Amino acid sequence: QVQLVESGGGLVQAGGSLRLSCTASGSISSINTMYWYRQAPGKQRDLVAFILSGGTTDYADSVKGRFTISRDNAKNTVYLQMNSLKPEDTAVYYCRATIGARNYWGQGTQVTVSS
Repeated sequence: QVQLVESGGGLVQAGGSLRLSCTASGSISSINTMYWYRQAPGKQRDLVAFILSGGTTDYADSVKGRFTISRDNAKNTVYLQMNSLKPEDTAVYYCRATIGARNYWGQGTQVTVSS
């Protein structure tokens, strides 16, 4: 059984920064791709960024230049550094990990950006 646990969410003023973490635990051989998604109230869950096992990354246009995804393979952890936060970044942020042929999701962490 694999579990993903996110942390680091909270309330921040516009222009501020937060760093999210997501750690995988359980029966893990190796993690392929790790992702961050977000879901605002009444909206669909959208992909924010992903990082391949080799370190290649990509981002949604709305966060390019402001967010940075990284990972520590030894710790089975993915990070999302969020800078220059905007009120429209307010959402529940979820991590996802692809391990073998299966996908696993975390429970989500709330990020609220006040104007």
